Amino acid sequence: MAKNLHNLRRFNLRRFVNKMKKDKKTSRRKKIVLVCVLKNKRDLRIMLKKNWYRIPIAYLPRRKFTHLAFYQPVEFGRFGKRIQYYARVKNRTVAKRIDLLPKEQAHPRAHDDYLQIELAWIKKLAYPIKNIVPRRVSFGFTTLKSLLKAGDILELYGVSPTEQIVERGLQKLSIKTEKEFSVSKGGKRYRLDLAIFCRNGRIAIECDNLKAHSGVQIAKDKKKDEFLKRNGWHVIRLKEQDITERLKYCLGLVVKAVDNLGGQ
Repeated sequence: MAKNLHNLRRFNLRRFVNKMKKDKKTSRRKKIVLVCVLKNKRDLRIMLKKNWYRIPIAYLPRRKFTHLAFYQPVEFGRFGKRIQYYARVKNRTVAKRIDLLPKEQAHPRAHDDYLQIELAWIKKLAYPIKNIVPRRVSFGFTTLKSLLKAGDILELYGVSPTEQIVERGLQKLSIKTEKEFSVSKGGKRYRLDLAIFCRNGRIAIECDNLKAHSGVQIAKDKKKDEFLKRNGWHVIRLKEQDITERLKYCLGLVVKAVDNLGGQ
């Protein structure tokens, strides 16, 4: 009896130690980073001085994350189009926007719910992750390991430079394109991956990289497509897998659309 009890205790201890090791390995694997956007320098100051970041509940990604990486857009001037800072999540609470930013009572989303993310610590990357081949950056997921190794946004997501692949393919077919073309009307502004201007119309080409898009981005893309179509654009969305594996098929779709619109 005593011997069996002793063996049981040894077994439980061994099982406990093994569980601890397993949990430790799992925690390493689960260091998921949500790439988010700092809209302006005010948001950067809040993040650095007050150690928190906010996300509208309506646009909150469903996937769990342990860290945040902060993309600084072109509005940051020479420090824009890059990720310089990342942080570990400490706590999450829901609050009204007006409570987080009381000076902005007139903001249209002042009474909307936001997730306030408290940060345990904030670190600066040894080398910034730059947006060398320009691409849209919104909510997207990566791992901490990838974040610390990447030198370019494309490397961060582990995706091919799909816009560049399509652009070069169309150039070989003598179809002229414009990269990162901006369309604005009625206070709304969108940037296109590639724009093609034909005799009888305009084509917007969007290259969708799966790893760089969350479920929220799909809804945003739908709104963007509706806006473009209302304003006379023919929209073609090309998936990353099709671009890398069936490029001729993708280029064929564009060529057909150009022909239907009278060519260039």
